[in-house]
Amino acid sequence: MKGQNRSDIFPGLEVDIILKKDQRSGKKTRGFVKDLLTSSAFHSRGIKVRLEDGQVGRVLEIVEED
Repeated sequence: MKGQNRSDIFPGLEVDIILKKDQRSGKKTRGFVKDLLTSSAFHSRGIKVRLEDGQVGRVLEIVEED
């Protein structure tokens, strides 16, 4: 699932984000959401979040549990 809708994202959710420094390379970082930083309901490039380890980036994908 894509991370463009704020309603789909909540604290504790496992997500793949892209950090600002990794935007050129496309390297993903996986972690658990601590805070939602984007206040709008939708963002075309992904909702900005802070992970539990303090890293900040935009949600690329929500990790689906099998």
